[in-house]
Amino acid sequence: MKYWTLLLLPLLAACGEKMPPPDAATNGPKLVKAMKVGADRTAQENQYSGEVRARIESTLGFRVGGKLVERLVDVGAKVKAGQPLARLDPADQQLAATQAAASRALAEADLKRTQELREKNFISQAALDAKATAAEVAGSQARLAQNQASYTTLVADAAGVVSAVLAEPGQVVAAGQGVFRLARDGQREVAIVIPESRLAGLKVGMGATVDLWAGKSYRGVLRELAPMADAATRTFAARVSLPDADEVVALGMTATVRFARESATELVVPLAAILQQGDKAAVWVIAEDSTVRQQPIEIARYSDQGAVVASGLDGSETIVAAGAFMLSAGEKVRIAQP
Repeated sequence: MKYWTLLLLPLLAACGEKMPPPDAATNGPKLVKAMKVGADRTAQENQYSGEVRARIESTLGFRVGGKLVERLVDVGAKVKAGQPLARLDPADQQLAATQAAASRALAEADLKRTQELREKNFISQAALDAKATAAEVAGSQARLAQNQASYTTLVADAAGVVSAVLAEPGQVVAAGQGVFRLARDGQREVAIVIPESRLAGLKVGMGATVDLWAGKSYRGVLRELAPMADAATRTFAARVSLPDADEVVALGMTATVRFARESATELVVPLAAILQQGDKAAVWVIAEDSTVRQQPIEIARYSDQGAVVASGLDGSETIVAAGAFMLSAGEKVRIAQP
């Protein structure tokens, strides 16, 4: 009996000792990372590569058809208004002009004889009117043929630079067929194409920044935006004017156009803050008394920054940014200081 009593004495003594207090760091409010939900407007820049072009580019061609016998300028040549650029073989047009002139002379002589007969009342007034009309038609045809004979020399209609040659001597060209492309002197622009995914938010008159690969930047203005996409590329052609362009801006230079615009206001939460339960999503909202409550949300889409919230938050809440799966409703938490 004494033996068992001696064994129980240490146990009774241990029961009488005071247990150490629980570790507050282990059993107290959980430490969480929190964030204030907010919607900010952030600036975005979309960049497009393009080429410096003249605002007005004309394709020049002869007003009559014929064989090209002489080309007087090359690509890159600076030309003045009225300067000859190319010539056609004039033989056919000169023959046509000679024929029309002869027809006019015959019609005028016939009209003169008819007038003399009318004065003697040998013919009616209707016959005289017919001869007068025929003479007028012949005169118009003669003037037209004379003009067409002068069209065998192609001249520049404005000062500029020849940007392309589209026909060579010996080639037979049709009336209106392009022979040269002329970039007129004056304002310079950058031609770019815009994909349909980035069309929203762009409008004529908005500002841009144009960086030349030569190392200089200019102020740009979106002057023109095609109303319809190209059938092959599904992109929209656009022109950005350069109001402050100087002699450094040369035709054909490569440029980068940057449009700065504000993004739409969006609420974005980190992926680690989301509780996913089937097809339902929620976050923990931290109340003023440091307790948490579960707030259902709808996610519009996912981005590199996190999940874009469509509804469920108004932008004023403080939520648990990480460790959401470790909490339960009504539990108190401690916010980690940054």
